[in-house]
Amino acid sequence: MGRVTALPVPQPRAATSADATRRRAGRSLGIALLLGAVGAAVVLIASGQTWAEGSATVAGGTVSLDAGGRDVTGVPAALAVVGLAALVAVFAVRRAGRLLVSALLALSGAGATVAALVGATDSAALDDKAARTSGDTAATVAALTHTAWPYVTAAGGVLILLAGLLALRYGSHWPTMSGRYERDGTPRAARVREPAAGRAKASGPATDPDRPEDIWKALDRGEDPTG
Repeated sequence: MGRVTALPVPQPRAATSADATRRRAGRSLGIALLLGAVGAAVVLIASGQTWAEGSATVAGGTVSLDAGGRDVTGVPAALAVVGLAALVAVFAVRRAGRLLVSALLALSGAGATVAALVGATDSAALDDKAARTSGDTAATVAALTHTAWPYVTAAGGVLILLAGLLALRYGSHWPTMSGRYERDGTPRAARVREPAAGRAKASGPATDPDRPEDIWKALDRGEDPTG
């Protein structure tokens, strides 16, 4: 009797590739949600902190001044809100709409980052405060220093940008918020009703009450010949 060797059955390459794509899409979905949410929170919090400090001369003395991120520029906070809205909207649209929303998410992060970096060395907000405090429109702030909060804001914008890039790359494989479709995104097939004529045929031949043989055949079938 010959020897029988059990060999592993090779898996179809197409199925393996599809499973790998689904796994990558699932991981990217979780990472994108985390990056987008954390990035927006960082931008909103950091843009409310003190970005610059200085002093102004008033009546022979000096007054300390400071400017928050939203005094310098309100762009990062506004774009963080737009990014959050886009992150949610990604799951409400599909195909071209999802691509556009993903691009908006990425652009929101990029815009918040650039605006924060530009505002990191800005002195206009403190100069305006110095002019109002001293009553001299030509007054400028002295001993100007900047904090690290603008760069923290820029880092939050980078996180939103990364979330947008993940949505652009893997968003087509992410699920969509809809209850009218199957898991594969196709509509449910409508149930086809059997025509009344077909049901009548299935019940048997018609009975002629004037023919005794038809009546007996109907009784044998368990039917009511008078109906």
